[in-house]
Amino acid sequence: MNDRAVSLLDQYEIEVNRTWKGRGAILCDSDQGLLILKEYCGPTDKIRFQDLLLQHLRKSGTVYAESILRTREDEMIVYDQERTPYIVKTYFEGRECNHRDAQECRQAAAALARLHEASDLSAYEELRAQPVFRVEKEYEKHNRELKKVRKFLWEKSQKTDFEIYLMKHYDYFMNNALQITDELRYDAYEEDACGSSVVCHGDYQYHNILFTDAGEALINFEKCVRDHPVRDLCLFMRKLLEKNNWSQTLGDMLLESYNKVRSLTKRDYRQLYYRLAYPEKFWKIANFYYNSGKAWIPGRNMEKIERLFAQERDKQLFLENIFKL
Repeated sequence: MNDRAVSLLDQYEIEVNRTWKGRGAILCDSDQGLLILKEYCGPTDKIRFQDLLLQHLRKSGTVYAESILRTREDEMIVYDQERTPYIVKTYFEGRECNHRDAQECRQAAAALARLHEASDLSAYEELRAQPVFRVEKEYEKHNRELKKVRKFLWEKSQKTDFEIYLMKHYDYFMNNALQITDELRYDAYEEDACGSSVVCHGDYQYHNILFTDAGEALINFEKCVRDHPVRDLCLFMRKLLEKNNWSQTLGDMLLESYNKVRSLTKRDYRQLYYRLAYPEKFWKIANFYYNSGKAWIPGRNMEKIERLFAQERDKQLFLENIFKL
């Protein structure tokens, strides 16, 4: 981040004691506590909805989350000389959730359930202006992209080791993606059931959960969206399970912790199954390959896809056991 961005803090009614660089941002010790100045990458009209959600969570008293500061001119977004947008938010003294610590992961799952309990914005007129995310439409788009990549690979005359390895397993994951999408499409996916009045965090993973002296603090709500609450639960579980070879013990613990605060219905479990079962990781690898330079393929891509294939049996066993297929 450009150091000149620090001058943007002058637009706020705060007294700055010192600043220092953080991860892609600038941290600020001020008379209002610890703050963070970071580039804002979302739509300009989304920031007001995000602020509405954060204010609502603060009023609920059950969720410890960040807040967006306003300038002296009552603006939430400020711009540098290159018209790059920035926002200033409260920040917290703490550390990221340790994905290797089962107890912390359980606490994070319970914090997520409290977030969903508190993030019903049905009383706000502004909610209706926000579109409801439809996961089946997203998967249909992914499937079209997967078909495009497969066609490209088939027509390519000389293939690298990575491309040969990818093609060897392509049909399995492609057919899996199509089947899951078809089942999801015909699963009576009603708007009321998908929790359209509930706003999801949108990026609930261990990087965005800080453990502080006051409890679990939730940050980085820029991707908040109207969707079924299992959107957050799916992302959180998938990230952890991929790092733990799809441990059924861990999965059971996470679901138990969430259910103690907010009970999942049978429909919730079906939605969670479909979202976990869809080969999201395979799509990401194939899509990244297709949209990047193909003259040189990073060795990390091969490592990722070998790990994906190695874990597939564990993933299918996890789905069968957890969801009693």
